[in-house]
Amino acid sequence: EYLERGLPPYLQTSIKQMCASWAIEDSGKKDYHWDIAWNELNADINAAESGLEISSEQAWYLREKYLRMKRGE
Repeated sequence: EYLERGLPPYLQTSIKQMCASWAIEDSGKKDYHWDIAWNELNADINAAESGLEISSEQAWYLREKYLRMKRGE
């Protein structure tokens, strides 16, 4: 996906951690570090957006895909 190209390394790392956490949760098990992964990725998306490393369009794409957020919620 073009909206995931050129992401800062720290954001790529947070995405990988969130994906690993979702894999555990989606398998029906409990990941006791899920909230940490979620909060770190959310903070990194916000930092990258406010630091103009990614666009607002990219930020919302990442929030919807990896944090499973919906706009307006």
